[in-house]
Amino acid sequence: MGKVLGFLILAVCTLICEAAIFKPISDSHRSAALDLLTPKDGSFESLEVTYKALRSFEVLGTGKQPDIKAVTCKSVVDTVRSPSSASKDLFQALRVNRILKCELNNEAFAGIASRLKDNVNSAGSLLDYYYSVGSLVLIEGQASEVDVHLGGADSVFRAIKALSQSDGRWRYSSNNPESSTFAAGIALESLAGVISLASSEIDRSLISLVKNDILKLLDGVEKYGSQTQCHSKNDCHVTDDGAYYFDEKLVDAHGYQSPLSASSAVVRGITAFAIASDEDLNLPGDKILGLARFFLGVGIPGKAEDLFYQLDALASLENNRVSIPLILSPPTAVLSLTRKDQLKVNVNTVLGSAAPSLSVKLKQIFTSGSKDASIIDQDLKFDPENAVHFLDVLPENIDAGSYIFTFEIVLHNPEDKKIYAAGGRTKVPIYVTGFVKVDHAEVAVLDSDLGNVETQKRLDLAGENSISLSANHLQKLQLSFQLTSPLGNAFKPHQAFLKLRHESKVEHIFVVGNSGNFFEIILDFLGLVEKFFYLSGRYDIQLTVGDAVMENSFFQHLGSIELDLPEPPEKAARPPPQAVDASSKFGPKAEISHIFRAPEKRPPKELSLIFLALVLLPFVGFLVGLLRLQVNLKNFPKASAPATFAILFHFGIAAVLSLYLLFWLKLNLFTTLKALGFLGIFLMFVGHRTLAYLASSSAKLKSA
Repeated sequence: MGKVLGFLILAVCTLICEAAIFKPISDSHRSAALDLLTPKDGSFESLEVTYKALRSFEVLGTGKQPDIKAVTCKSVVDTVRSPSSASKDLFQALRVNRILKCELNNEAFAGIASRLKDNVNSAGSLLDYYYSVGSLVLIEGQASEVDVHLGGADSVFRAIKALSQSDGRWRYSSNNPESSTFAAGIALESLAGVISLASSEIDRSLISLVKNDILKLLDGVEKYGSQTQCHSKNDCHVTDDGAYYFDEKLVDAHGYQSPLSASSAVVRGITAFAIASDEDLNLPGDKILGLARFFLGVGIPGKAEDLFYQLDALASLENNRVSIPLILSPPTAVLSLTRKDQLKVNVNTVLGSAAPSLSVKLKQIFTSGSKDASIIDQDLKFDPENAVHFLDVLPENIDAGSYIFTFEIVLHNPEDKKIYAAGGRTKVPIYVTGFVKVDHAEVAVLDSDLGNVETQKRLDLAGENSISLSANHLQKLQLSFQLTSPLGNAFKPHQAFLKLRHESKVEHIFVVGNSGNFFEIILDFLGLVEKFFYLSGRYDIQLTVGDAVMENSFFQHLGSIELDLPEPPEKAARPPPQAVDASSKFGPKAEISHIFRAPEKRPPKELSLIFLALVLLPFVGFLVGLLRLQVNLKNFPKASAPATFAILFHFGIAAVLSLYLLFWLKLNLFTTLKALGFLGIFLMFVGHRTLAYLASSSAKLKSA
């Protein structure tokens, strides 16, 4: 049980640690994409949803994906060729066509290009510009022979720029005073499209103004995951994981955009503008890296739309002219001193691609919860075969515990510093586990007055124990042990509990205190009689010692103690009712044993046969009577309908006789009566029709 508990604590620790570490896109995202992005009946609900699914698969490079080309391409072709298609529908269709490459000729592209140019000139809102300009950019990439250039690109650029605000955000239209971060992202993407479609170069002063807007927009970026840590009443500081995001503050008819979608739109807009303008934006690398950490810190989203926003933004950061973020992450955040694990870290881009030539330095090691740090400044070795940076041996002063390791990435090529964003120092939480030594474990019963030891027994907390003690309310129970870390230091676990469980299932839990590496608890039963509800009898003793970094955490049954407590006073509190296991009512019930009375004595077999013959005798007489009376079938109906009712009537009588036989052999009374009721109604109906026909026939004969 102790080993199992230890493994459970380590598993929980691993999950917690990995949740605080930013890791590039992995196969887990690919598996999640296959689960989330599943079409219904061979297609997705709209072209917009289809594009988001296809774009997600494109970024992930997933070979296995749903086959929706035939159905989707038909919808794309119909949308492009329809003269009534809106700009948004054309935009979504062209985005899908970029990936699927449906059968569209230049004539189809040329037909919508002129419409889209007219839409650009008559646009009245930011979304009109976004869909029209974006569609023209897509046509340029899919049909280079089609003329999509904008003659008055400067005026279009100024019209979009006129919607910008002083804080770097944008309005959706001139009639809407509210500004939006999401709108800023699609505005930058639209401006990038105008630059690429311009027939002549855009005024550089306009581009400089947009560059300033981007810097203002980045000034409003917010820290993600910041928290305040206090080491004392007057010693508090704010820590964060270096992640940044954009929050959406606009809530109106356009709908609320989540931080994920707003941040994705801004990243996509900034990177698109940087590529189109060919301008050095001089953006702060720490914020670009912080945005990448935000998207990676999301983990694996639970919604298909959120997965698209995450992957689309990371793909934009992977291939951009601003700066490509480099992500430092350890393969595991748990190192074992027992196994002598090596410290390893990987450096990759956000999508997991290989990093350029670089080295990693271990700069400092902080003890978790403390500002004190060990200065290391040691280079990690590089294993080119596994693309991992490692440290052969952990520093000598590293004991079992939780730490913050601080790393620094150093790029070897000066030109790479202009391309990649390595950030400053990267802090990584590391748990170092080890085997904690448990010594001098003893349990004793003490005299309440003088504290003399009346009974004392040693415990083996690494093995099994089964002690048996007895005490009264005038005595005390003492439990003590020592915990020593792998380096011989005092070790204080997160959990150290002593539990006493009465035979009536009433439990009492006590925290075991410590002084250094010495742990001790003394239970004075005289002061605990009310807490124990004056319940005498046997109490099982259980000890729990556990910590996330303690490899040998244990839950140990020590034995039992027989307590003799005084009788409870009249108004003493009673034990609380014990919770009933809800699953117990669904379990097997107690077996019920029935005692049947002995069967009554039956008559002889010969007598039963004689009785059967007497019962059948009237039936034989009935048959003899029919023969003597010379019964014939002259009056049997000859017409088809009456004959059918007559036959059914006779079959009904036969069925009733058969039912009587079955009742005699195996049916019970209730089943027989139920069947007889249905047969009686049937016989009444067909018999009435048969007798009515016979009466009618007889009347006709008499009248004739």
